[in-house]
Amino acid sequence: MPRFQPFPGLRYSLSHIRSLDDVVCPPYDVISDSDRLALEARSPSNVVRLELPHDDGSGDRYQRARELLDSWRDGGVLHRDPQPYFYGYRMTFTDPAGRPSRTLGVIGALGLEPPGQGILPHEETTPKAKTDRLELLRATRANLSPIWGLSPGTGLSAHIKPPDHPVERVTDDDGIVHEAWPISDPGQLVAISAAVESAPVLIADGHHRFETALNYRAERRAAGLEVPDDDWVMALVVELTEDQLTVQAIHRLLVGLPDGFDLADALGEWFDITPTGPVDHTILERMDEAEALAVLTPAQAYLARPLPGTSEAATHDLDSSRLDVALAGLPPHQLVYQHGWDHCAAAVASGHASASVLLRPATVEQIAAISHGGVRMPPKTTFFWPKPRTGAVIRELLG
Repeated sequence: MPRFQPFPGLRYSLSHIRSLDDVVCPPYDVISDSDRLALEARSPSNVVRLELPHDDGSGDRYQRARELLDSWRDGGVLHRDPQPYFYGYRMTFTDPAGRPSRTLGVIGALGLEPPGQGILPHEETTPKAKTDRLELLRATRANLSPIWGLSPGTGLSAHIKPPDHPVERVTDDDGIVHEAWPISDPGQLVAISAAVESAPVLIADGHHRFETALNYRAERRAAGLEVPDDDWVMALVVELTEDQLTVQAIHRLLVGLPDGFDLADALGEWFDITPTGPVDHTILERMDEAEALAVLTPAQAYLARPLPGTSEAATHDLDSSRLDVALAGLPPHQLVYQHGWDHCAAAVASGHASASVLLRPATVEQIAAISHGGVRMPPKTTFFWPKPRTGAVIRELLG
């Protein structure tokens, strides 16, 4: 079973900043170069300067992140809480269907376990980001952003009680309201730990950071340097229920297919391909009604219904797995992961991609079943939304 405990967080001192809106940022893996520059322009104390330090050729960018973290803490921009807390975290937003929604969770320290022993990953990962995150962890000795875990244990949400007094609040660029607050009541702390520790935690988001934390602990053990804090990783844990989660698909851009290649014809071996109307806000609804993927080419959009043999050959009952079967037979090309049907359509229209394939999202039930089954989904199958802000709380590896 998992282990979950409070920790003394490092948080922004409101007396040293103009607004929390100016200093937090999205997770590192959804920040573009232009996003990073815009975030840096908001404040010299924006946490993106730690999360994605610039490589300006003047030295080790990870060490510069360490020095900056030290200067913010020593100068009072960040303060360390006097005792271990859990941190309630709530996101309030309008979901893609236009319904008011919220996600309520708790940030704490999750004990590191090998995958499958109390912590269950659900997706494969790619190596590039893990190397970057490991270098950053080595230098800063801090969890700058939480991984996102899902708890199948019932009752967690009931133990996370937002306070009556004002809490730390951020409204992001998409209008999503993020609220965080420390939880110190002894009864609540015990109840939250017990709820999370009652069942294995599924990793929803942050597989790279989880594997990085495992690798870092192993590295420290091998060098005889491990301290107790190395055995934990900061995590936002949310109860695994439909009313707490919004799961979107991550689509595929196909880049570099040969000129004149007939993608619709090639995919016809695995899918029933039929033309569909213009690509607009109704495309996802059309996909759901037809139980199909969507293929976007410069000339035409198509609905692609999987043939029986495709589903049989796929590793999982998922569009990402079914598409992997078909892509294996295409000419050499680059596969790029992209969320947002509109971004995919724009990439095809502009010529930045040869084509795009839109996928339907995995369900909460599929995520839970696949995690317990032990065979991970293909990389970038799920996009949990909205994303918690980096900088609401930082976990230092103190000793």
